[in-house]
Amino acid sequence: MGIEVGGLLGLIILVLDVWAIVKTVQSNAGTGSKVLWIVLILVFPILGVVLWWLFGPKG
Repeated sequence: MGIEVGGLLGLIILVLDVWAIVKTVQSNAGTGSKVLWIVLILVFPILGVVLWWLFGPKG
């Protein structure tokens, strides 16, 4: 039995993931750093967004 996220919470997580990916692509970080953050966000949707918000590329 895994953790299942659906409904409104799933939609919110999806929107946050897409927003984080767009902001990462628009940042001034290097290509390798961008790819690493995008993979992290895609593999770990909730944890990835939290880590991106705390430690991700700014600007």
